[in-house]
Amino acid sequence: MNKNLFPLLFTLLAAAPCLPAADAPTRQVPATNAARTPQLAPRDALVKHVESCEAILREFMANKETAIPAEVLKQARAIVIVNQFKAGFIFGVQGGYGTIMVKRADGRWSLPALIRAGEASLGLQIGGKTVETIYVITDNETPRALLNGRLDIGADAKAVAGPHAAEADAWQKGSILKVPVLVYSKKSGLYAGATVKAGFISRDDEANFLLHNTSYGLPELLYGTWVTPAPEAKFLMEYVAQITR
Repeated sequence: MNKNLFPLLFTLLAAAPCLPAADAPTRQVPATNAARTPQLAPRDALVKHVESCEAILREFMANKETAIPAEVLKQARAIVIVNQFKAGFIFGVQGGYGTIMVKRADGRWSLPALIRAGEASLGLQIGGKTVETIYVITDNETPRALLNGRLDIGADAKAVAGPHAAEADAWQKGSILKVPVLVYSKKSGLYAGATVKAGFISRDDEANFLLHNTSYGLPELLYGTWVTPAPEAKFLMEYVAQITR
């Protein structure tokens, strides 16, 4: 081979890795472990919140020791279902989430609107990681206070521990039904009629925009009739309508 060709060959071989390959397939970069880990999309997480609130209500009603009497439910003008998280071993709960539904003037229940649940203390709370609470509101004015942004249970409206189905005498007298907010909590250790200061709830417009695919806020969701509820919320709506007849 001609000695003069060696410099030329050396130059071509050195440059070869830098040249693009014709029709080379694009390499797929494998996803990281974090990317492959199933994560709930924001709306899916909100759907889970609604479903868990429905499950809480059904569990309350399935047990005579925790069930809300039919006579109480017939007086309901709003129902709030809250799931909160324990802050300490014995006392207090941190924030959480919940839903609120109101009974409109035509007798029909609104769609479930998502809310935030603030810190609360409901008496003795030993064991468990969550505190599940249901507020039965017996007047029309109390839920409207939430439209201003926040409702303090026990401060903005008097609240007492509500009677369960096993405590017939507590509701047959009728006076307890005149209290604006009746509180039901599996972890409370409270007796029917005991005064309760149960923390606060606040509106969560951003969550409702996403869940119900709407630009309307809490007033329209609770008191309007033109917002189509999220399909996943209809099961809770049907159950509430059933137990409050």
